[in-house]
This record gives sequence, C-alpha cells and structure tokens, in this order.
Amino acid sequence: MVDTFGAVIAGLVPSIGVGVLFWFAMRKIMRADRDERLAMERMRQPGAAAGDSTVTSLESASDGVVSSDNP
Repeated sequence: MVDTFGAVIAGLVPSIGVGVLFWFAMRKIMRADRDERLAMERMRQPGAAAGDSTVTSLESASDGVVSSDNP
C-alpha cells in the first residue's frame, strides 16, 4: 500500500510542477500583454503628451480582460 502511494505521488509531482510553471509563464505573458495594451492606449490619447491623467476604458475593465477594437 505504501509503495503504491509513493509511486502515485512520484508520478504526480513532476506533472503538477510543470503545470505550475506553465501557469506562472502564461500569467506573466498575459500581464505583459495587458500592460503593453494599456501603454499603447495611453500613447494614442490626445492628452497623453500634456500629462493628462484621465482613466482609459482599458484601465477601468474590472475583469482584467483587455480587448482592442482596432485589429
């Protein structure tokens, strides 16, 4: 029984570890994409050069999903 349990744990740990690493990598990629889209939106705003600190529609998205109307 103990040998079987140990074998199951030994088989699951590497898969879980790879899954956690994948999750962190995808999280980093998605956050970088979101931040880049926010920066691009700020640059496109007409008042951005004058230091206008208006909130963009992308920053006010509550679910964290950023979509662009421009292809």
